[in-house]
Amino acid sequence: MEESRRQTEVRSEQWEPGRNRRIFTFKITQFVWLLLGILEGLLGLRFLLKLIAANPGSPIAAFIYAITGLFLTPFRGLTVTPSAEGIVLEITTLFAMLIYGLIGWAVERLLWLIFYRPRGPLVEITETKSQEKPTTTRNRQDDVQ
Repeated sequence: MEESRRQTEVRSEQWEPGRNRRIFTFKITQFVWLLLGILEGLLGLRFLLKLIAANPGSPIAAFIYAITGLFLTPFRGLTVTPSAEGIVLEITTLFAMLIYGLIGWAVERLLWLIFYRPRGPLVEITETKSQEKPTTTRNRQDDVQ
């Protein structure tokens, strides 16, 4: 009869040290890969547009040439650019894609080394609360009937 008056509540929580820092590291490295992917994609489009002799007066081609031109500036004059009848083989664009890919990989690895913390043991916190229920007085004659 004593057990029926007792109310118990158990709350358990697990906590992992360094979890927030690992999440931050994951998100920042994913952001680096996203930026690198966008840049590589634009450079690849530029290479293809030049290779198929796309009209530079077209708004989309002009936009891609303008954006990627900024990133190709350090590579201008590195090699000759073969062309024939409007078709251009921009070797510098391929070289830039390789260099930017290596730079992006190095930045991602550097961020990983600086911010990443390995998993630690899980810390479990258990909280138990017990309390007595208030007793109600009953008339013994009610029990007999």
